[in-house]
Amino acid sequence: MAEGRENDFQIYNSMTKQKEKFNPITPGKVAMYVCGVTSYDFSHIGHARAYVAFDVLFRYLKYLGYEVKYVRNFTDVDDKIIKRANELGEDPLALSGRFCQEFLVDMADLQCLPPNEQPRVSDHMDQIRDMIAKIISNDCAYAVDGDVYFSVDNFPNYGRLSGRKLEDNRAGERIAIDSRKRNPADFALWKAAKPGEISWESPWGPGRPGWHIECSAMSATYLTEKFDIHGGGMDLIFPHHENEIAQSCAACPNSNITYWMHNGFVTANDEKMSKSVGNFFTIREVTKLYHPLALRHFLMGTHYRSPVNYSISQIEISSESIFYIYQTLEDCQNAILQEEPQKDGGKKYPMTDEAKKCINSLKSHFEEKMSDDLHTPTILNGSLQDAFRLLNKILSTLKKKLQKPLKLSNIQSLVEVEKQVRDVLDVLGLLSSSTYTEVLMQLKEKALKRAELTEEDILKRIEERALARKNKDFLLGDQIRSDLTSKGISLMDVGKDTIWRPCMPGGDEEKQTQTPAKSAEVKSS
Repeated sequence: MAEGRENDFQIYNSMTKQKEKFNPITPGKVAMYVCGVTSYDFSHIGHARAYVAFDVLFRYLKYLGYEVKYVRNFTDVDDKIIKRANELGEDPLALSGRFCQEFLVDMADLQCLPPNEQPRVSDHMDQIRDMIAKIISNDCAYAVDGDVYFSVDNFPNYGRLSGRKLEDNRAGERIAIDSRKRNPADFALWKAAKPGEISWESPWGPGRPGWHIECSAMSATYLTEKFDIHGGGMDLIFPHHENEIAQSCAACPNSNITYWMHNGFVTANDEKMSKSVGNFFTIREVTKLYHPLALRHFLMGTHYRSPVNYSISQIEISSESIFYIYQTLEDCQNAILQEEPQKDGGKKYPMTDEAKKCINSLKSHFEEKMSDDLHTPTILNGSLQDAFRLLNKILSTLKKKLQKPLKLSNIQSLVEVEKQVRDVLDVLGLLSSSTYTEVLMQLKEKALKRAELTEEDILKRIEERALARKNKDFLLGDQIRSDLTSKGISLMDVGKDTIWRPCMPGGDEEKQTQTPAKSAEVKSS
């Protein structure tokens, strides 16, 4: 449990605007709610940013020994869903159900653990209607022509999360002015049904919930009115989370969430992602050309509260890093299996001092930085890199002729350092359920797709290069190698053989800056 560790877990609380020591309401248990997607389309990398960030939190809380109840909802009833369903001539719930499943595929690809509960709005109409009725009875909401609005004037603490004052909410800035509202800032709890729209019966007439009420109702249903952590993107602070607080407290005065956590925005090539600008793309568009682990690695390479700038050059760096990680792990596995029969009668040889120091450093640095509001970039670029350098150093040492005690000591060091590395990668969500070999093959397949080459193409170029070198035409041999490198394919001479692996593309500036969507267009043309 967390009490026995050197570092207290500190998280940034958006409500108090400072980092605070994490103290759950119930010792040893954590209740966490994260706002989910509105399921009317494929999810984009802004969604990936949020759910990878909270997956890391989920994993680290479990690592600290907490029993975590993680709830993430689906908004499967919404204006956007209805509009898209009407455009496609499809039932709204069928459409949203389909995209809920597609979202789960994306999350599995990104190694995000499934939450304990994934409630959908359409399954919780009773809870939503009951909460609205409580808010009305507490004089914080009113019904008008089948609509129900929350009365911000009757909730004095409105704005405490975002810091906004009521006068800041200028009428007509976000939505059209509705003269039926007592205050232009009042927001819908229940929307009266329009002709041809999906609806549910209620005391105020047929209709459907407003966007904000759903999370208040479902979080209270699964976690009670008091729980530890509520998370989401920074864009949800206002109005969504501000309205959640108002609704929940108006329905139940004892309602309270201890920590509010929010992840930063995603930009693309230093511009805000936008469909109109053309730099907006889905998780699928990225993972079509790059391994999902590369996307996850990239997203964790920036602190979760900071804005992250997506660019091809950055995802290429992460792709290279994932290949390096899995190649090293596979090399370790092969070395350990190869040396297994040579173990000295079950005798355990001591690790080298360097290995002991590395393990202690990695473990302490990992816990120190993760306990400092989940500082993943420092881990990826610091002690974890040091551990991989040591693993490769040991692998090189084992290729030399060593006396048996020294050799077995190095093997033991390899085993123990690799174990600690795997533990860290597991908490970061970078340890795939696939084998090392499978992941390396997947990475190579993605590299071939980006290069618009087949493996047969590369083997042919390797043969051409070998022939050129045999004929002393080193200029041609170098040119073949350079051409492949520019496309992200590196040739490596190993003894008498030449192998290939993915690499950072070189010498092609356009390739470094184009978006995944543009890459796909080039592929299909």
